[in-house]
Amino acid sequence: MSSDLRLPRSAFRAVVIGASAGGFEAMTEIFSVLPPDFTLPVLVVQHLHYTDDGRFAEHLARVTPLPVVEPCDKERIEPGRVYIAPANYHMAVERDESIALSVDEKINWSRPSIDVLFESAARVWSRDLIAIILSGANFDGAKGMQAVKQFGGTMIAQDPKTAEHAAMPQAAIDVAGIKTILQPKSIGQRLAEMTSTSPLVAKPNHRDCEGENR
Repeated sequence: MSSDLRLPRSAFRAVVIGASAGGFEAMTEIFSVLPPDFTLPVLVVQHLHYTDDGRFAEHLARVTPLPVVEPCDKERIEPGRVYIAPANYHMAVERDESIALSVDEKINWSRPSIDVLFESAARVWSRDLIAIILSGANFDGAKGMQAVKQFGGTMIAQDPKTAEHAAMPQAAIDVAGIKTILQPKSIGQRLAEMTSTSPLVAKPNHRDCEGENR
């Protein structure tokens, strides 16, 4: 299933991605095609076992030329970086475009929660946000996609036929009316199309934060 969506090259400021079971493989395909000069920050919630201890971030760092970070609380979001929600922490975006980590109650049996990330990012970046939902076995992310739609953001779902677990992308498609439905590699290629003139919107932050994997 495809879409005729055209992404204006200078319209976006950030990307958020949510995934659960099967997301490991889908994100590998997406990040492997992103170029080293990709200018947007990418914030990722992958449902992880609480003992993950940074292994998922280390894996992504091996398949993408972009810096991959497990951020600290209150860390400033920078262009061209990939931020992975640490295991057992919700990750949200603050109004000043910094990251907030919390151990609040689980949502949809999950911490980190995709809904938390998507809803907070939609409030901050509204129509300048791209939100992507990938493979997963529950409904986390559907409510978050509704918020992205409400604030005018761009929504993309993995084609459920290509997902190891179709429930999560299908729920978001049904609830939020997502029209752009692509296989993972095509999602990465679509993101790469807008790299050349997307603005660098965040100021560099030189904090020495534990958890960075390059």
